[in-house]
Amino acid sequence: MDEPGRTLLSRIEALRDDLTPSEARVADVVLASPHRAIEWSIGAMSTAADVSEPTVARFCKSLGFSGLKEFKIQLARSLGETVGTPFVHQDVTPDDSAGDAALKVIGRAVHALEGFGSRLDSGVLKSAAVAITRARRVEFYGQGNSGVVALDAQHKFFRLGLATAAYSDPHVHAMSAALLGPEDVVVAISAGGRTLDLIRSVEIAKAAGATIVGLTTRGSPLARHCDLTIATDVEEDADIYAPMTSRLVHLTAIDVLAAIEVGPKLAGHLERAKQSVREKRAAR
Repeated sequence: MDEPGRTLLSRIEALRDDLTPSEARVADVVLASPHRAIEWSIGAMSTAADVSEPTVARFCKSLGFSGLKEFKIQLARSLGETVGTPFVHQDVTPDDSAGDAALKVIGRAVHALEGFGSRLDSGVLKSAAVAITRARRVEFYGQGNSGVVALDAQHKFFRLGLATAAYSDPHVHAMSAALLGPEDVVVAISAGGRTLDLIRSVEIAKAAGATIVGLTTRGSPLARHCDLTIATDVEEDADIYAPMTSRLVHLTAIDVLAAIEVGPKLAGHLERAKQSVREKRAAR
């Protein structure tokens, strides 16, 4: 693919004028944010460039790649050569040793968290944290893998003295959403943002007047129904294994939200909660 000593970014710059106008827009967003481009799904990249998803696919093929996945692998390798950081994303294969598998999984997780940190919108984070800590009631919705994250989120926030609940059953969160009001907040969690039952419950909660905070992919169907979206774009091949890095990014986002608004009052709630379980621990 890349010639010796020539990075993929320099090749994109050299070929840009030979691309179609729409493909050139994809080239521009990749050149402007190459590290973010590694994490983008085809939908996120098309949204960033304001082009269609087929245009993104054609852009990759114009550069000689079979598709977006191969393009991002080569872009990651090229950036690794340029900045000295290993960005290569490779899935674990049956032929990998235990050590190689561990390095791949850990490396992928570290890079996903670094990418999330570099894309954080502090204004959205602050607004979401304020909405949550001032809410009459906070409900966390998620299904499948995201349902586990919703439970962790509820565990984090109830210790701060907030009225919280976590629901992963679509029938239950739909009913609960209908009972919310303008002083309530729903945190909807979904890696891809395309779960129909979750989107429907969010629509119900929003119609009831609740504020919707989304932890999901930017530009996704779920994100379009949220008042505040904390973008957690992570590229994963769900056909190979259950989502892993997206779960870690979501858990980290929850930790960040819980940390932002812990003032003296909320810290007091947390200390009392911690004190209540100290007697349940064995001595050292």
